[in-house]
Amino acid sequence: MNSLIGASLLEVHISWSWIMIVGNGLAGVWALVAHKNVALRSRALWWFTGIAQVSVFVQVVLGVAVVNRDKIEYPAFHAFYGFVAIIAIAIIYSYRAQLKSKMYLLYGFGGLFIMGLGIRAMLVGQAG
Repeated sequence: MNSLIGASLLEVHISWSWIMIVGNGLAGVWALVAHKNVALRSRALWWFTGIAQVSVFVQVVLGVAVVNRDKIEYPAFHAFYGFVAIIAIAIIYSYRAQLKSKMYLLYGFGGLFIMGLGIRAMLVGQAG
């Protein structure tokens, strides 16, 4: 039974990676387009961005749970990219006040950067 639960937890971790990657990519593109198109600047953008960024934390927690439950060894740098994504979110948020006039660019490129970290983590995970 434990191996069945563990396997399904790994499957959730793998599936959730797509939610995290696509979500942050879409949030990044939306913010970049909103930088030029004022009509796209809405509260929905910030809700979507927040949800996409929370998905990173969920993904990391799922990964840690898989490793702790199954005592598996993950590929080198796989976890590194997840934790760097969390640090990136913190850095993006910390520059919010200083870059108020460029906030859409900050969150746009930040979302794409987080998406890239997720893709890189996925590629490293598949190689290992």
